[in-house]
Amino acid sequence: MTDYIVRATAANAQIRAFATTTRNLVETARMTHNTSPVVSAALGRLLTGGVMMGSMLKGEDDLLTLQVSGDGPLKGMTVTADARGDVKGYAIEPQVMLPPNLVGKLDVGGAIGQGSLRVIKDMGLKEPYVGQTTLQSGEIAEDLTYYFATSEQVPSSVGLGVLMEKDNTVKQAGGFIIQLMPFAEEEVISRLENNLQAFSTVTAVLDEGKTPEEMLAMLLDGLDLVITDTKPCRFHCNCDKRRVEKAIISIGRKDIEEMINEGKEIEVNCQFCNSSYRFTVEELKDMLKRAR
Repeated sequence: MTDYIVRATAANAQIRAFATTTRNLVETARMTHNTSPVVSAALGRLLTGGVMMGSMLKGEDDLLTLQVSGDGPLKGMTVTADARGDVKGYAIEPQVMLPPNLVGKLDVGGAIGQGSLRVIKDMGLKEPYVGQTTLQSGEIAEDLTYYFATSEQVPSSVGLGVLMEKDNTVKQAGGFIIQLMPFAEEEVISRLENNLQAFSTVTAVLDEGKTPEEMLAMLLDGLDLVITDTKPCRFHCNCDKRRVEKAIISIGRKDIEEMINEGKEIEVNCQFCNSSYRFTVEELKDMLKRAR
């Protein structure tokens, strides 16, 4: 199954919902960063949450960034998504190894520890919107649920999951976000709560071969589900040599002069996709002319 996002409404637009399957993009991230199983699960959940939240953006050039910082061995993760279904991300410590948690699952919460979640939305305005909340569990889904409730005042339920194979490749990945509109009626809320309680897990449902549409049909059973849109999603980094060049120019003349004085070419690595870009001394001199 290729990766894609489904958007839907239910209960006569009292609910809006998103569901996605992200196995390929999470596997691409795992291969790109050579992540350990627990980091693959942590980063995969954040990428999955990020790509759905990115699809909520209105403008073609709007950008969403999720930053998780914690005192656990993973230290933190950054994910950036746009409205087109492209997402990229990295973990500060990609090789963390931990024993399973008390219920025998990958210990994502233990890897992240206590800390904070920052949500940055760059919508082309003078200042980006920044919301910050305290991590509730470090398991990502609960933390995003808490963020929506406190920073955006939107009652939400977020489910995210990454299931690993024995060879440490990604077997299944995906998630859902269900949000109640302010005018949601009590009986709608009650039915949704019952459906959520009866739902097993994202990875269990995907592993049964069910699609994001079928996942939403289970979650919104009896609530007149209407699929409004589907779009592909992928792990994609838009870096190139010109963008990196602009970044070097932006650091200022003094730093570029220091690089030139060292007399050797430099290599710049993109954190999001691990691509490397080399610049000769002559190229640095040309950048110096354009720097302030």
